[in-house]
Amino acid sequence: MEGVRLGDVVRVHYEGVTEGERFDSSYLRGEPLEFTVGARQVVAGFESAVIGMEPGEKKTVDIPPSQAYGPYNPDMTLEQKTANLPPGVEVGSTLVGRDADGEQLRFSVVQIRDGVASLDANHPLAGRTLTFALELVEIAERGDIGDAFAEWRTG
Repeated sequence: MEGVRLGDVVRVHYEGVTEGERFDSSYLRGEPLEFTVGARQVVAGFESAVIGMEPGEKKTVDIPPSQAYGPYNPDMTLEQKTANLPPGVEVGSTLVGRDADGEQLRFSVVQIRDGVASLDANHPLAGRTLTFALELVEIAERGDIGDAFAEWRTG
């Protein structure tokens, strides 16, 4: 049997770990993740890791930040007086804002001290190497490489 190739719809069980802590697992949800290889539905390193795998195959891969959520960017943090934030904001809350170009940003409240909240727009996994234990459950559908990149042509 031929392994996974671009355009295929695959079902993958996985467990993701970083810095010794699990951050996600399809096993806990009970259903494998389904995605189209090449359609940018998952981080690039995850997508690359499944190419060539055959159903039933298992492997573990380390994905550097450049192939996951990018480097941590300290310029994507700011401090804001809590009086300027919605009522009830606490550490762990998510706020939506806009950058100078009007693009939407999601901020996590990471600290509140003396009436000032520290906000962070980085993805929580930015700057981290991710380790994934992968199991290819099935190639659900053989795809066409052209279909996999349709989003790129129109997006």
